[in-house]
Amino acid sequence: MQLVVARIGRAHGIKGEVTVEVRTDEPELRLAPGAVLATDPAATGPLTIETGRVHSGRLLLRFEGVRDRTAAEALRNTLLIAEVDPDELPEEEDEYYDHQLMDLDVVTTDGTEVGRITEISHLPSQDLFIVERPDGSEVMIPFVEEIVTEIDLAEQKAVIDPPPGLIDDNAEIASSREES
Repeated sequence: MQLVVARIGRAHGIKGEVTVEVRTDEPELRLAPGAVLATDPAATGPLTIETGRVHSGRLLLRFEGVRDRTAAEALRNTLLIAEVDPDELPEEEDEYYDHQLMDLDVVTTDGTEVGRITEISHLPSQDLFIVERPDGSEVMIPFVEEIVTEIDLAEQKAVIDPPPGLIDDNAEIASSREES
């Protein structure tokens, strides 16, 4: 089974390093020097990690054969994909791989449809679900237990209990302000 473990960001410096948006709980294992990773788009890879270091809270990687800023910048937005044993599951009950959460239907606790998870953004403070609504707009849902009350993989849904204003339409917010 293949898992997206990172997304390459912008070039850092002039010697071929890139910033990396980590998408794994085990970067020290999956993004270690010597790791060979498939890529999306496939034509960009495979890439072999030559070095890695943390700088100002961000992981920086250098890949074999990438020696300058131009080559590093050409890798921007490439997804890094690791081969994982299909039997390997997250250790904790409330941990999930991104691929398990992608395309889940998002509903509120009362069953109201919110949309579908199209992306998961991994931020330093918390993860965010990027949810595409039926009208094509997007809403960001913090993946914290106070808001995401249940993940039901069998039913392919995520149940949320959003605080006021999190998923309200701008029109609803504007009309409520006018009424005040």
